[in-house]
Amino acid sequence: MVLPKTILLGLLPFFIQSNAQSSGTGTTTRYWDCCKASCGWKGKLTLASGSNPVSSCNAQDQPITNYDAVSGCNKGSTYMCSNQSPWAVSDTLSYGYAATTISGGTESSWCCACYQLTFTSGAVKGKQMIVQTTNTGGDLGSNQFDIAIPGGGFGIFNGCTAEWGTPSTGWGQQYGGISSRSQCDAFPAALKAGCYWRFDWFGASDNPGVTFKQVACPAALTAKSGCVRANDAINETPTGPSSVSTWTSGAAATSTGSSPGSSTSTGSDPGTTPGGGSGTGTPVPQYGQCGGSTWTGSTLLKAVNRPLQQKILNGIFIVTA
Repeated sequence: MVLPKTILLGLLPFFIQSNAQSSGTGTTTRYWDCCKASCGWKGKLTLASGSNPVSSCNAQDQPITNYDAVSGCNKGSTYMCSNQSPWAVSDTLSYGYAATTISGGTESSWCCACYQLTFTSGAVKGKQMIVQTTNTGGDLGSNQFDIAIPGGGFGIFNGCTAEWGTPSTGWGQQYGGISSRSQCDAFPAALKAGCYWRFDWFGASDNPGVTFKQVACPAALTAKSGCVRANDAINETPTGPSSVSTWTSGAAATSTGSSPGSSTSTGSDPGTTPGGGSGTGTPVPQYGQCGGSTWTGSTLLKAVNRPLQQKILNGIFIVTA
């Protein structure tokens, strides 16, 4: 069937919106229900060649490969893996996972997509986080990112009692979770770091606002989730190293592994350390974008007047002492 030209022109804005890179303003909440992720089922999205749905784990926190296995929140035996906890990459950048809804999209358009969040309120204001969508929820509003944080509250479902032996009323309030860092001390060892993250790097912020934009996923996120989208509105090829260590206050962030999207240089001049040397364009300040698979701007790093270690991580210029 051939549609009339007038109808096709009327539908054009819809097609442009559907295929556009997602961006806008949004809200955040937090949760950790231990349930199998919604994006862990087959058929939820178009996957890149060789990729899989989001990884799930058994009650011993060991990855499984049966993507049809029933969730522990529905009397099954599969759960959320502990390595889908957030972690700090630098003092201003973290990686993690979230349940998401994006205005104008569907689960197939946001499952396993990554979004760069810039926090606009709370103690975390001005910091950024890149999250990969592993889940969704019927209780989420438009442009909402429900960040997966151990101790963030069960929400509607509770798979943690079956997976970790948590009391049904344990780990704080149903919505919001625990209220102090010391409560993390009683968590399973595999979940403690993610729980502490909320009170350390995140500053115990309570549902801060964000601006967001869709970005290619860092390989450090997809290596844990196992999920990579096929190219759609953007080039979905993961960027950067597949393993990025946790940054802690007073210690430089380190990364393991290498890829064309990452590099590390160490300055030896105790005075002024030059930037990227062979880069071109206007010097990029610290935490400014200087690379990436689709980046066409400056690649010259700005000089910094102190001993430092320079990193280009996921196209962002990071300086650590």
